[in-house]
Amino acid sequence: MSVTTLSTTATAAPASPASGAAAPAALASGTTTHGTTARAALTRTAASVTPPLRVTSAHGTFSAYAPDVQAVTYRPDLVAAGARARVAALSADRVGTTTVLVISGLLPQHEYGAHAHVNSCGATGDAAGSHFQHVPDPVKPSVDPAYANPRNEIWLDFTTDRFGIGHATSTVDWTFGGQRAKSVVIHETHTHTGPGHAGTAGGRLACLNVGF
Repeated sequence: MSVTTLSTTATAAPASPASGAAAPAALASGTTTHGTTARAALTRTAASVTPPLRVTSAHGTFSAYAPDVQAVTYRPDLVAAGARARVAALSADRVGTTTVLVISGLLPQHEYGAHAHVNSCGATGDAAGSHFQHVPDPVKPSVDPAYANPRNEIWLDFTTDRFGIGHATSTVDWTFGGQRAKSVVIHETHTHTGPGHAGTAGGRLACLNVGF
């Protein structure tokens, strides 16, 4: 598993959110499939984004939990050992945060949920804690759609293709402050949005450490 964080300063004119999302979108489309290429594509985006810019990339191969394992599967029947995931995130003022998830080796044509979580991966899915929320819900667990929604959280739901490959992109209009998400958790279903169960997506199947 590899995690890379790059902070850089750009001097060109500010870009729109659509421009800032260009490199992560390329990753999702499969045009950047290797760590070095993905980081290079995101770094090139610095030329069109106002400072400060933060680029993060993490990838891993899922396996059973061990203290030094960074990509963990809790349900090998749904996220098999050997499945692979990559997360890339770009964050900058006036652009917000764009996050891309690309994953392979899963069940074909299957719906999964995925979210950024507050803690790192652990021995169980619960170790990752709750979803990261830009504006925290004072009520826990958070199932109020005013807080548990894809504008206040990073949602990366996807449906795999016939080869078991899936990808998703999240764009929010905020950046991380002192507190940062530390992982992406793969869930059993797409995320619910209704009152009383907003943000829920079934069991926690797997987890990838990401240094947002």
